[in-house]
Amino acid sequence: MQPSDLKNLTVAIVGAGYGGAAAAKALSLLGVNVTVYEQAREIREVGAGIGLRPATVDRFRRWGMFDAIAAATSASDAFEILTGEGHVIMKEEWPGIDDFDVPTKTHLVHRGDFIETLVAALPEGVLQVGRKVTGIEDRGDHATLTFTDGATVTADLVIAADGIKSAIREQLFTDAQPVFAGEHAYRIVIDADAAHGLVADDNLRMYIGHGTKVYFLPLRHRGQVSFDITTLHHDSAWAPTITRDELVATVQGFDERIVRITEELDMDALVNRACYDIDPVEQWHTDAVVLLGDAAHAMLHHQGQGANSAIMDAGAIADALQDAGSVKEALALYQSRRKPETDKLQAISRQGWSEDELSEVFPGQRPESQQAATR
Repeated sequence: MQPSDLKNLTVAIVGAGYGGAAAAKALSLLGVNVTVYEQAREIREVGAGIGLRPATVDRFRRWGMFDAIAAATSASDAFEILTGEGHVIMKEEWPGIDDFDVPTKTHLVHRGDFIETLVAALPEGVLQVGRKVTGIEDRGDHATLTFTDGATVTADLVIAADGIKSAIREQLFTDAQPVFAGEHAYRIVIDADAAHGLVADDNLRMYIGHGTKVYFLPLRHRGQVSFDITTLHHDSAWAPTITRDELVATVQGFDERIVRITEELDMDALVNRACYDIDPVEQWHTDAVVLLGDAAHAMLHHQGQGANSAIMDAGAIADALQDAGSVKEALALYQSRRKPETDKLQAISRQGWSEDELSEVFPGQRPESQQAATR
């Protein structure tokens, strides 16, 4: 589309998470008239750290945000997978470092710092909070959103970035529900001093064994580390409960320092989540409505690609609007570019590990998602 067409385009984004905020940034740089509607009254993220891969960081560089991202992150050289006892199974440099004009590392970031950095980069007036969407009407060449207060907004394009439980996906595309993986993730951010010497550098480490995976993601710019225990569980409640004794039992047999960290955790600060994803969605768009991020392809966290995929979606939508002759053509182009990649990532994230690693982590047993992947 021509620059003049983009400047006349109105876009409504539902959801101010990573993907929605990134899409708003990318589109605002094109001169698009974009507004983000977020149902929460305060934008915040809790729980854990994430790794921004080189391709994602390169997007931020192109959007003029690299310095802000770098200030809120720790650059990481490599990742390791170890046995529960601490023996190295593999250590590799993060892929993609040399794929760009400027060598680009993976950057480790606290989820809260990341969303704050994204939102701070938006032009004034783009974000509206406390605006919950209750319905959408697709009118062909435009769409209308209805809010809880009865107000409506009509836009040339609506981007549904409303997460794994996307109401817009359910209303317009599929009523298939999120799929429970048979695992729980227990996450917390602790001081590096409380990690009993296990944080020695800026590299991600995953300890696997005894039916459990333990992730250490250093946030050394904050003097902290993101600590994640992922383990088999039959309870599908979105926010399950767990006692200290039960949590400690999940890491029995691990390095004694991991056991000690778990024994000393502030249980009130622990974020508990059942692990869910969605099956691949056949169609991501109509002529005026499109899915982005978890709304389109929510995936399990084993490959650390959920947030990265949402950022790449945001960039791909902006690119497609520039490359295509109309919104309709752009949405088809966006799906053709992104869906094959996210279909693969969803499948890989469900499988999670190689056969040898699966045998080490889950001797004689498999989480539900991995049983499905091997049938």
